[in-house]
Amino acid sequence: MNRWVVVMGAVLIQLCLGAVYAWSLFNQPLVDKFGWDKADVVVTFSITIFVFSLFTIIAGKIQDRIGPRWVATLGGIIMGTGIMLASTATTITQLYLYYGVIGGAGIGAAYVCPLATCLKWFPDKRGLISGLAVAGFGAGALVFKPLILKLIASVGVSETFLYLGVIYLVAVVIGAQFLVVPPAGYVPRGWTPPVVHQSNAHRDFSPGQMLATRHFYVLWVMYLFGAAAGLMVIGLAKDIGINLVGLSAAAAANAVVVVAIFNALGRIVWGTLSDKLGRINSLLFMYLLAGAAMFLMSSTTMDYASFLALCSAVGFCFGGFLAIFPTVTADYYGTRHVGTNYGIVFMAYGIAAIVGPKIGTSGSMTQAFLIAACLCAIAAGLSFLVRKPPVLAAAGEGALFIPADALPQESE
Repeated sequence: MNRWVVVMGAVLIQLCLGAVYAWSLFNQPLVDKFGWDKADVVVTFSITIFVFSLFTIIAGKIQDRIGPRWVATLGGIIMGTGIMLASTATTITQLYLYYGVIGGAGIGAAYVCPLATCLKWFPDKRGLISGLAVAGFGAGALVFKPLILKLIASVGVSETFLYLGVIYLVAVVIGAQFLVVPPAGYVPRGWTPPVVHQSNAHRDFSPGQMLATRHFYVLWVMYLFGAAAGLMVIGLAKDIGINLVGLSAAAAANAVVVVAIFNALGRIVWGTLSDKLGRINSLLFMYLLAGAAMFLMSSTTMDYASFLALCSAVGFCFGGFLAIFPTVTADYYGTRHVGTNYGIVFMAYGIAAIVGPKIGTSGSMTQAFLIAACLCAIAAGLSFLVRKPPVLAAAGEGALFIPADALPQESE
């Protein structure tokens, strides 16, 4: 089959899953209707992201065994059902359960399947394809924002959940039918796999073998630091504009849209660049750029233009993290267990969804930016520890790990 058809299905799924980033549109309408505390309503988003990241591990392991189509189909059904149930919620606890837990579980179940499948079809363009797949997730909020606002205004916030649940369920299930795994030994026409050192030829690590390498822990911490810094800015962009720059609410809201655009754009651009520059080199550049932007936000007086530019730089790099880390996981640990392996790596993002906003709200914003800049600087330094991939000396669960520096240097 045409491998680009798989990408079409993957993007359709990710657009629906990425609509979760539009949660802020529901905050005030829910407060107005039920009288709930706004801070409690906001917690729904954190619960959703955490459960989402947790279920990527479970779903990744299942889809590695039975294939992505059925897992993504089930994920779409669970996600749609959870959001439809949210239309019946009359207490904050019910909202947490229906949208946060059930909806988040469905998102996590479906999320890893498009990524894992596309990476197997495109060994020659892993960075680009990973970027395209997750760009759909990043653009989901932009695509669904007008529809969500129109539905809330016309039928009310609760009924909006019902309509959205039906749309998500149908669209994700349709997209899932295109997720077909390539045949064993598949090589794209006209592409010759790169020649690697014989000892470096086997990289299909099981999850246990991946966890036995130091590379995993370094990459996990790098992902945590980058995602925490990015989520802090994305989650507080409007508040930063109002409180730190002195903008009106309408002007500050523009930052949310601009950051979302650069977030989606960064996933494609950095994913493509990583195919040319190398994954670790690209990560190094991203951490340096994001860290410099964070430092400037903490140490300079921003006007409207500089505020948008610096927020966009952070969003651009944040999008790149979401594109490159799944690709690094496939490059370093193989594609046989990539669903499970990336699910474990992705837990760093789930923890970051809790840590990032905490950093931003625990003290002054300038102090938060300085902390985030330091995290990016540390992550940039850690990148030098994982420039050479881990290696399995032989196939099988009992394979011996060879330190990377015992092998000849490979080019990025």
